[in-house]
Amino acid sequence: MIRIEARDTQSLAWNLGLPVISATLALLLAAIPLTLAGAPIGESYFYMFMGVFGSKFAFSEMLTRATPLIFTGLAAALAFRAKLWNIGAEGQLYLGAMAAAAIGTGVFDVSGIILIPTIIVFGCAAGAIGMIVPAALKIRFDADEVVTTLLLNFIIVIFLQYMLEGPLKDPMGLGWPQSSPIMDQGMLPKVMERMRIHYGIFIALLCAAVAQFMLIRSVWGFKLRAVGENMHAARHAGLPINSSLLTVAAISGALAGLAGVSEVAGLKGYLTADLSPGFGYTGIVVAMLAGLSPAGVVIAALFIASVFVGADSMSRAMGVSSYLADLVVSAALLCVLLGGFLTKYKIISVASQSGSSR
Repeated sequence: MIRIEARDTQSLAWNLGLPVISATLALLLAAIPLTLAGAPIGESYFYMFMGVFGSKFAFSEMLTRATPLIFTGLAAALAFRAKLWNIGAEGQLYLGAMAAAAIGTGVFDVSGIILIPTIIVFGCAAGAIGMIVPAALKIRFDADEVVTTLLLNFIIVIFLQYMLEGPLKDPMGLGWPQSSPIMDQGMLPKVMERMRIHYGIFIALLCAAVAQFMLIRSVWGFKLRAVGENMHAARHAGLPINSSLLTVAAISGALAGLAGVSEVAGLKGYLTADLSPGFGYTGIVVAMLAGLSPAGVVIAALFIASVFVGADSMSRAMGVSSYLADLVVSAALLCVLLGGFLTKYKIISVASQSGSSR
């Protein structure tokens, strides 16, 4: 017989080291399917490493992949801090992308100094609306935001497909369901020539730094953490629960919308229905690996981006499936969840306790 009890204290070292341990265990677990596939473990991981750090181009591709993950990871981390379960970052990303495509394809024929901030503002506003609606339904009708945000993802994707076949469709696109291209002055500048990495990475890092500072050092951050720790106690203390939830909902949706803006106005230059390979859902994994820390989100996003980009390189070199990256990410999340459980609770053998008492 065993019994699960809450720990009196939680180890700070364990909390800080948990993401590193989880990532290491995930890579070790990935060695099992590699072995079954007949691929040499050391050589496979060498190609995975070189696929990320072997050249300037490889490293820039990793940063390009990490950029939207930082945005969606921050969106999930801040909302989850307030116990507002935003599962709709994928839809909010597409709302931001649609706004970027609508504004950046000729609505305002102005210089980039004005057009780029305008695209960003409208993209943030569109993403924010996508999260404010579920938050308002939660506050007014106690609707489960997990359900509403998840279902909104599908509604938004269907709406996106309509827009790409209608108002946003490129008349010069030879019938392909895609938007008109963003004007050159509306595109985020490239960090390096002949590379895909763009200034969206700096915007993402700035957002993470501001979020970390606001969460730890501001009154708003204190209110957010108080609401997340115990909503009833925060209400009893006189904190504005509803306004706090709406504020964090707007910020969370805006960050997810920024992910869509960065992909359209920074990377592809036009909008398609397959813009995101699941960045919104992967952002939840990023947030969990980061322990809901904005600073940790950057590290977790870089790790997951490295796994995906490195797995693609390993797949080409060793002839193994690139879906191994999904396995590593899933295993890392499971390890974090298990480690988080063991951080808060301890498992006690009842039989050993009773035997020692006798």
